[in-house]
Amino acid sequence: MTRKLLFALCLLLLGSGVYAETKYVIDQIVITLRSGQSNQHQILRTLPSGTRMEVLEKSDKYSRVRLADGTEGWVLNQYLTSTPIARQRLAAAEKKLAELEARNTRLKEELAATSSKESNLSKQYAALKKQDEKLNEELNRLRRVAAKPLQLENENARLKKQLLELENEHELVQQENQMLRDSAEREWFLTGAGVIVLGIILGLIAPSLRPRKKSSWSSL
Repeated sequence: MTRKLLFALCLLLLGSGVYAETKYVIDQIVITLRSGQSNQHQILRTLPSGTRMEVLEKSDKYSRVRLADGTEGWVLNQYLTSTPIARQRLAAAEKKLAELEARNTRLKEELAATSSKESNLSKQYAALKKQDEKLNEELNRLRRVAAKPLQLENENARLKKQLLELENEHELVQQENQMLRDSAEREWFLTGAGVIVLGIILGLIAPSLRPRKKSSWSSL
C-alpha cells in the first residue's frame, strides 16, 4: 500500500510539472537526446544547434522534450534557450528583408505604372480640353449662324409677299392688255365693217351721180 501511494505521489508531482514550452538548442553545439536523466542512459539522437523542440517536463538539470517528428527524450537544460539561434534569426531577418525588398520593388513598379497612367491622363485631359475649346468655338459660330436664318426667313417672306403682289399686278396688267386687245379688235372690226358698208353705199350711189351720156338715138 505504501508503494502504491508513493507511486501515485510521484505521478502527481510529475504531472504538476507538465507544461508546453518551445525551446531551441543553443548556438554552435551538438547535444544528445537520451532516454533518461543521466549520461548513462541511451543516446537516442544527436541534436545540432537550432533544433526546435517542445518541453514536456522539466527538472533541475534535465528536460523531457518532444521533437518535430514525435521523438521524445531528455536533454540538459543548460543547452536550451527560449529564442532561436542567431543563424536562424539571421535567416528570418534575411527572409524578411527579401520580402521587404520584393515589396519595395513591387511598390516602385506600381508607382512607375501610376506615374505613367497619371502622365497619360494628363495628356488625355489636355487633348480633351483642347477639343472642348474647339467645340465651344464651333458652338459659338453655329449660334451666330443660327441667328441669321430668322433674318433670312423674314426677308424671304417679305420677298415672297412682294413677288405675289407683282404676280397679281402682272395678272391685272395682262387682263387689261387682253381687254384692250379685245376692244381694239372690236373697234377694228367695226371700222372695217363701216368701211365695207360705206363702200357698198358709195358703190350704189356713185352710178347715179355720174352724168348721163346723151343717146345717139335722141339726136336723130
